[in-house]
Amino acid sequence: MKNLLSILFLLFAGSIIFAQETRSLSRSDLLQAVLENGNIIKIEEQKVLEAKANFTQANAVYLPSVSASYTGSTTTNPLMAFGSRLNQEVLTASDFDPGLLNNPMRTDNFATKLEIRQPLINIDGFFQRKAAKLTYQSVQFQAERTRDYLELQVIENYMQLQLAYKMVSVMERSKEASEENYRIAKNSYDQGLLQKSDLLAAEVQVLEMENRLKYARSNVKNISGQISVMMNNERDAIYVPLAELEPANSITGIDSISLDRADIRAMRTARTAYQQQYRSNKMSFLPRLNAFGSYELYDDEIFQADANGYLFGAQLSWDLFDGGKRIGKTLNSKAAFERFSIEYEQYLAESKLELEKAYRMLQDAENGLVLSKKVLKQSEEALRIRKNRFREGLERTSDLLLAEATYAEKQLDYHQTVFQYNYALAYVHFLTKK
Repeated sequence: MKNLLSILFLLFAGSIIFAQETRSLSRSDLLQAVLENGNIIKIEEQKVLEAKANFTQANAVYLPSVSASYTGSTTTNPLMAFGSRLNQEVLTASDFDPGLLNNPMRTDNFATKLEIRQPLINIDGFFQRKAAKLTYQSVQFQAERTRDYLELQVIENYMQLQLAYKMVSVMERSKEASEENYRIAKNSYDQGLLQKSDLLAAEVQVLEMENRLKYARSNVKNISGQISVMMNNERDAIYVPLAELEPANSITGIDSISLDRADIRAMRTARTAYQQQYRSNKMSFLPRLNAFGSYELYDDEIFQADANGYLFGAQLSWDLFDGGKRIGKTLNSKAAFERFSIEYEQYLAESKLELEKAYRMLQDAENGLVLSKKVLKQSEEALRIRKNRFREGLERTSDLLLAEATYAEKQLDYHQTVFQYNYALAYVHFLTKK
């Protein structure tokens, strides 16, 4: 039984290992996969289609509506019976007999009707169609900005993956160095040249580096899972970046917020859509002119049409008062337009402030990058000196371990600073994109 459990455990563990396949990934491939397969892009596409469908509905202000119907009925109602025979063009002199008029026999009627209604002048509908069109354009601009944001997310997640592998690399080297220090300390302890507390300190550092290495490797898996979700990829893979994390090239000059940026254009277009909706509601107080027409076929037998007739005309209608609903609707749309106008101005102000903060963040990251690079070199040199002195027995174990830990921390700090600088640069590009 025990052997069986062991075999099952090995099979289960093996399935997990093989499920975690390793795949190389470039940033361009990641971006292409996210844009082609990501759910966020698909959601935005459906939003655009929804807005386009609403705009298509608004074309009813220009286009006619056509309907056809086929109706069968039977009646002994005096008025309906007389009208049905009249439409069937089968009336005779005997039909005017008062007895038959008052008590007609059952009359069957089958009618085919083709109707058309053509809007001519609906001023409120014209403005409503403009509002629908502008809303459609606004959603398109917003989808474009979502694409820009996804590009920024791709850059951030790819750099997080690069940073995670840098952490793994640093921890692996630190673990090897701590193991070598422990080996030297163990030899010195065996020769009676080192105290037990120093040996235990070296051993603790080995365990600490092993734990930090496990954490770094788990971070790689977490980020790989996040990337799989972005790509809408159900495969449980561990991704390896094809490029290492290096400082990116800086921008050449300071740029400003462009009013042609997709999200700002979306806000401006939406504001105009609110304005057109307000105008549409104001114009609903005006009369409407519509044309109508119908062509009809009648018979007393099914699927026959011995009689026909047509009707064409125009109607001028004017809703003088509807209980105040139009007044309230107009006031509502006016308030919505004014509110969105304020929101647009606020959005511009916040966007400019965000860019100023991004430039300051970039400058701070650039200064931090220069400083972190110098500190890393100093820490590396200090560690080299302490290692040489330790081999000669001139340095305490605790001082060497501290130098090793400090050097590992400074390496991680440097790579973290590179990440912060590159992201700040990408964020500035995102805010100033036209």
